[in-house]
Amino acid sequence: MCGIVAYMGQKDAVEVLLDGLKKLEYRGYDSSGIAIVKDGKIELRRSVGKLHKLTAEVEKKPLDGHIGIGHTRWATHGRPSEQNAHPHIEGGVAVVHNGIIENYLSLREELQKEGSKFKSETDTEILSHLICREIKRGRTLVEAVREAVKYVKGTYALAVVSEHEPDKIVGARMECPMILGIGKHEFILSSDIPAILNITRQAVFLNDGEMVVITKDDAEVTTFDGKASGREPTTVNWSPIMAEKGGYRHFMLKEIFEQPRAITDTFRGIVIEESGDIFLNKFNIPLKDIKRIYITGCGTSWHAGLVGKFLFEEFFGVPTEVDLASEFRYRNPLVDKNTLVLSISQSGETADTLAAVKEVKRRGAWTLSVCNVMESSLTREAHWSFMTHAGPEIGVASTKAFTTQLTALYLIAIYFGRVSGRLDPETGLSLIQELVRLPKKIEHLLDQAAHIENIARKYFHLRDFIYLGRGLNFPIALEGALKLKEISYIHAEGYAAGEMKHGPIALIDENMPVVTIAPRDLSYPKMLGNIEEVKARGGRIIALVNEGDVEASQNADDIITVPEASVHLTPILMSVPLQLLAYHVAVLKGTDVDQPRNLAKSVTVE
Repeated sequence: MCGIVAYMGQKDAVEVLLDGLKKLEYRGYDSSGIAIVKDGKIELRRSVGKLHKLTAEVEKKPLDGHIGIGHTRWATHGRPSEQNAHPHIEGGVAVVHNGIIENYLSLREELQKEGSKFKSETDTEILSHLICREIKRGRTLVEAVREAVKYVKGTYALAVVSEHEPDKIVGARMECPMILGIGKHEFILSSDIPAILNITRQAVFLNDGEMVVITKDDAEVTTFDGKASGREPTTVNWSPIMAEKGGYRHFMLKEIFEQPRAITDTFRGIVIEESGDIFLNKFNIPLKDIKRIYITGCGTSWHAGLVGKFLFEEFFGVPTEVDLASEFRYRNPLVDKNTLVLSISQSGETADTLAAVKEVKRRGAWTLSVCNVMESSLTREAHWSFMTHAGPEIGVASTKAFTTQLTALYLIAIYFGRVSGRLDPETGLSLIQELVRLPKKIEHLLDQAAHIENIARKYFHLRDFIYLGRGLNFPIALEGALKLKEISYIHAEGYAAGEMKHGPIALIDENMPVVTIAPRDLSYPKMLGNIEEVKARGGRIIALVNEGDVEASQNADDIITVPEASVHLTPILMSVPLQLLAYHVAVLKGTDVDQPRNLAKSVTVE
């Protein structure tokens, strides 16, 4: 998830690009850069870190012009560094890119055999080499871009300038956002609406498989095969703040709705759908020696780890324990060279988790991290890291980071099972195909947002909630309760449903809503019993059930239907409506959803 901007017009392109990138910095802040075309030549400025570093670099080494492209980066392939920052330039062709090139390794190998020399570790640099190759073969810039994307498998929104045709900007889109802003004698391309608002409110939203060619007089949108789109511009009436949130009221809601894309980006380029194989680049941990796994994390990451325990023990067959990182580091853990410690953190800067990893490394254990921020302290400390691709998460309450963590654990557990031989190829294939179908099911779930808001209206005035789940969904009960506590300040507790009779049932009355997670799995009959116990004591039940459910729905006061899925992926699906329920309760109570009191996004102190 990166931000791109391109401009052609009468204004100073440097100012326009820096302003646009500032509006898009929420999309990435690992590094940034701009390329300006002047007198037929391209000048580049790039910097590591947040945008103010690039601004300082431009002030130190000024440049000017009326055509340019810019980028703010969220690192996926390649650590944050000046060499890996965009734009990437090769043979007079400069490219900025948002997305993931799945087949970049094979393309890189092919290009190297042809004599290409790469300066970065990124997948994006492939594009500049491919386009440059096509220009050398006699194609125009437009033809070269059109031909280059034929080789690419993955997602992209890209903008290209070239010294060979310095009066053009070419853009292309496939499964990543790209907006063309049309002003008076000026044009701007952007990943999102905020970057265009200081130039124009007239916009064309490119579709997948479309290109745009910008000259000083015109901007033409066509399909990849050259057919004109014929679409008229749309007038954007958003305020700048509203635009930054993509039209959503809060970042948290935006991030809830980004989950289908975030999950897809997390498995894209790692799985081979046709065979069920998983490719973990440079994985260096000797699995045959691992006799025990510990999973550590804090808060939401700990809940993800609880789901991971089920997956690792079933798929890999190795005993797995889950510890709160804040407790693990102080209890003299029994780890050695046959132990793998898997640490989970969205930010990679969680103090307790980092301290735990350092301690177990000192004792000789292998360490693996699941993290959303490349080159964070955790990823540098661990022997190997699995990077989720949630993109920047602005809301303090974790949503897309959590579901991408679950996706990562699912993939790692399957990989371990396949390598160890415990999972046969047929089962592995089935599990991967289930994952590939998951994002569409989440999109279907998100269509129920209005229904869930209506449920929230019935209960937001109450002070206590209980969440119940069994097996893989017990951690989701904990997570659902945590979400409600975090942003609405309502007291909520998650329990394993079998523990109801061991104390919590004493709390049940008409003022205690009980949220039950009741998919049709092996524990379904037991969950029906728990629902009846609550109902018999006057409790009010909000039931999460599979589509077509009859038995659980009969006793529930309100139901939320969830698509059928593999038992191993049900926790991801069940998380989404619980996030929406917590969100709408918080909005109705009038709390600060994105920045709830007393909480911080990254807990960097004990």
